[in-house]
Amino acid sequence: MVLYNQLDLTLTALDSLRRNFAGAIELILSDSGSTDDSRHIERFVSGAKIVRFNHNAGFVEACNAALPHVTARVTLYMNNDILLEYGAIEAALSRLAGDAKAGAVGGKIIRTNGALQEAGCIIWRDGGTEGYFRDGDPNAPEVNFVREVDFCSGVFLAVRTDLLKSHGGFDPAFKPAYFEETDLCIALRNDGYNIIYDPAIMIIHQEYSSSDSTIANHMMAQNHPKFRKKNQAFLRTRFPANLDLIIHARSPRGAGKRILFIEDRIPLRHLGSGFTRSNDILAAMAALGHQVTLYPIYRPVENLLNIFGDFPDTTEIIHDRELPDLETFLEQRSGFYDIVWLARTQNALRLRECLDAAARHLPAQRIVLDTEAIAAPRDHARLHLRGQTPTMPLEAAIAAELAPAAIAKTIVAVNAQDAAVIRAAGYPHVAILGHAAPPRATPQNFAARQGLLFLGAIHDSDSPNLDGLHWFIEYVLPILDPKLPEGAEITIAGTINRRIDLSALGQARRVILAGPIETLAPLYDRHRVFFAPTRFAAGIPYKLHEAASYGLPIVTSDLLAAQLGWSDGVELLSAPTTDPAVFAAQLVRLYTHEPLWQSLRAAALARLAAENSFARYQTQLAAILSSVSP
Repeated sequence: MVLYNQLDLTLTALDSLRRNFAGAIELILSDSGSTDDSRHIERFVSGAKIVRFNHNAGFVEACNAALPHVTARVTLYMNNDILLEYGAIEAALSRLAGDAKAGAVGGKIIRTNGALQEAGCIIWRDGGTEGYFRDGDPNAPEVNFVREVDFCSGVFLAVRTDLLKSHGGFDPAFKPAYFEETDLCIALRNDGYNIIYDPAIMIIHQEYSSSDSTIANHMMAQNHPKFRKKNQAFLRTRFPANLDLIIHARSPRGAGKRILFIEDRIPLRHLGSGFTRSNDILAAMAALGHQVTLYPIYRPVENLLNIFGDFPDTTEIIHDRELPDLETFLEQRSGFYDIVWLARTQNALRLRECLDAAARHLPAQRIVLDTEAIAAPRDHARLHLRGQTPTMPLEAAIAAELAPAAIAKTIVAVNAQDAAVIRAAGYPHVAILGHAAPPRATPQNFAARQGLLFLGAIHDSDSPNLDGLHWFIEYVLPILDPKLPEGAEITIAGTINRRIDLSALGQARRVILAGPIETLAPLYDRHRVFFAPTRFAAGIPYKLHEAASYGLPIVTSDLLAAQLGWSDGVELLSAPTTDPAVFAAQLVRLYTHEPLWQSLRAAALARLAAENSFARYQTQLAAILSSVSP
């Protein structure tokens, strides 16, 4: 920290630093010729190394004089006119420790009026600089994800000390100040390291309170030509200074794709119904190094902390807009995205008019439609079970459902069955992407567990889960109940639409309505058998993959076993939903036979390890994205 008078600011900043971080701090204060009580800073601060000048040396010289005294692995340049928000130091250290390619880290700098000073910084082709989203809202989606940037300002800049010392600190050519940290960040980038903006690092800055703005502008003007001359090669790779290009300039291009991911709603994992799969796809995209923007058709109502906690921190989540705002959003980001990923077939129809209107702003030949599931066969089965007649034959219903798919170059199916249906409907470019469900088996043994578990979302009255549970309670439970030992309860858990009345289910003997569960492992660990009595469905039942991944053996309908591609007696037990007695018998068999329980558990976990690891999922997704945008 460089001091030049203003002791009150310095002490407030140091108090903020000490309160912010409980770990070891190697504090080096460089007094650049103070004339107030800052000259006696050791009276107020203990344990600091103090470097003194008898004149106002300026920021560059004062910092470089302090650098030889640094022994810590990370050097933080910190202004004396800032306050650190909770966890700022720990976030900076974690980012550098967790990313070997991160050379320096900065954060979200907020002025005392509550508006942004910067969220990472841009370097234009003419050598000018721009604080991204200056004067904007610190809570805006655009500034609340981790990304690579051109540079972060010296207001708060954490740098790997070994890299810093290899360059001798700041270039003395930029004395007394300005452009020195910009130049350093370019040097780190030229060494192959990234400069990272992390919004978890929040800083309140009293801009220009420690210097005169007129003098600052003069020094900027003095150093700008030096900066341009030294970094000509780098500047030629930057965008022209045009605010219309700021979305393109906010992050270096990098090797990954820029992907716009559009879903019904923010796909939180607990929602089920395909949202868990979308969540996994987003995680895989981030792990592959792609820059992903998530845009929901319906504005979310969930708490922002819950939203951000459910996704990779590099994902830009547009939580404050919805479908009516999409056309304007696309116009503002004209030419920015390499790929548009549309989740769910019905959204292709909802978005067709908007995407047609914004076609000149989009990669028209690089639109992916992820069907998630083909609904027509499921809807026909539901009507058949209710004794109702479909309005059109199944083949015509499939054709109508898939008609909007013409908007996409590539269609993604969740399994081979759906892929065959899509190809038969006249769409040859079909890829398959199922579920990521790596094994994470819970430890309790057979004897320590008891009870049956159903976990699945119920979003509406036509839900297959709701239908299956009513069938189970009405027809299977009366047969099952006398064959189960006392204490063997039946737990029904998962997200439930508040308009759905489950009281009739809850009144049944042994049944416990648990509702949504935040932490799943303990729930799976205490139950002995998972059951899924689904009579109509589409796609792949994620709930079965999830249950198996936690090491809970399964009894399910023949329908779901076929969709999963698993075999009765090998990875699970299955039964027809036309025969409640057989379904009950399979449950009793698995509940009471430990060797069978162990065998099914081991086989299911082995199948998941071979087919559903996250690494394999990434490989499959990478192949799809490469085929769309080589």
